[in-house]
Amino acid sequence: MRKNYFLKFRKALMISAVSLSVTTFAQQWNNVGTSAVVSTGFSSYNNLAIDASGNYYISYYDVSAGKGSVQKFDGTSWSYVGGSAGITTGLATYSSLALDMQGNIYYSNQAAYPDTGMEMRKFSSGSWAVLPQPTTSTVNFQATAVSPSTNTLFAYSSDDSGTVRRYNNGIWEQVGDAGFAGGSTYAEMAIGSDNNIYTVQFAGGVVLVYKISANATSSDTWTLVGGSPVGSAYAMDNSYCDIALDGNNVPYVVYVSNAGDGRKLNVKKFDENSWVQIGTANFTDTVVNNAAITVSPDGTPYVIAGIWDYSNPNHGKNSVYTTNGGNWEKVGSPFLSSATATYNDIAFDTANNNLVVTYSEGGMRVKRFALNNLSVNDVKNKDTFGVYPNPTNGIVYFKDEKTIKSLEVVNVVGQKMSTGTFGNQIDISDAPKGIYFIKATHEDGKTSVKKLIKK
Repeated sequence: MRKNYFLKFRKALMISAVSLSVTTFAQQWNNVGTSAVVSTGFSSYNNLAIDASGNYYISYYDVSAGKGSVQKFDGTSWSYVGGSAGITTGLATYSSLALDMQGNIYYSNQAAYPDTGMEMRKFSSGSWAVLPQPTTSTVNFQATAVSPSTNTLFAYSSDDSGTVRRYNNGIWEQVGDAGFAGGSTYAEMAIGSDNNIYTVQFAGGVVLVYKISANATSSDTWTLVGGSPVGSAYAMDNSYCDIALDGNNVPYVVYVSNAGDGRKLNVKKFDENSWVQIGTANFTDTVVNNAAITVSPDGTPYVIAGIWDYSNPNHGKNSVYTTNGGNWEKVGSPFLSSATATYNDIAFDTANNNLVVTYSEGGMRVKRFALNNLSVNDVKNKDTFGVYPNPTNGIVYFKDEKTIKSLEVVNVVGQKMSTGTFGNQIDISDAPKGIYFIKATHEDGKTSVKKLIKK
């Protein structure tokens, strides 16, 4: 059950008694596009990417076409990238999707039998082109990413127990030593603005994160981040592990704990010295799988996973979680799907402040959730509203040259705490640590919004 937190106000400073109640924002998870199902038939091996302008891209194994398909949402409608479904030569199961800074799209997939290796395609100037294969060895798990500082494409595949390559002048170059992780189940990769590559994978019963410079050669060595595994994990039933970086290039990892710990969800981040648990360990109510993670620029993690417990009446349904302090809670509706959902992916839309997810439920579905509209509705005129100290331990003072009609305090989960008019001091000692938004509405109807950090 979600725990409600509320503000305490000093009675001496209140003009009138105010009772506070917590209500959720009216917005919930909404379908992206006019139809709940984006694909023409069943889908699997889904990927989601979002560009800086807020365009959404999805790739998936398109069962109706028997090939891999890529679609784009331009804010109004979905359309096939390249004009039609099915861009691969055949079956396209294990796959990945990446965007570069120039608007080019990269799609990789496991080559269909009798071929082997990792197929790579690039969409540029209105058409798809086949690139040289990063590897012709048999692969399954794979990932692609583009360095934001050099606009260079990198590919990670499961050959030789995990190898990363860089695409340079039409040739694939090995980055660091081959097989550095000793295994590459659930291989994922992220590249920071500091030009460092991070990989996450499951090997030998544990989750491992490795790091190397994007400029590394084949003679350089990958470094195990923190010098030890992130944690013990379960690597069956599509449990998955995933990695994302925040605005300061801090890596966050989600994974499913081992059977002994209940096969529940965990999130950790690296604090420059070691892996630190975010919120409560094993925080889901029951067994989960199909996990994925994204992190907002300010360092707020969002994860998606589905229940994989046949004894649970909600078996197969998926949910999105975030943490505001030490407690994990669901974002929006308790469940996004109405039946079994698989191949979850999640991404943050910085252009529109939306959280976006994709999953398969009788076909490819894409939904989004508007995160704190307050954070993007600051007034354009001179803003005299201020809150201090910020960050705060509990007591918050506010001031404004204009008369304040009302205040609202909202957390990152979408919970709104509405108050009446009161004095210039607020006590949020009972609220958990995290990020909040304080919105002041003036008598002239204009609003001011300030971001507040509770430490």
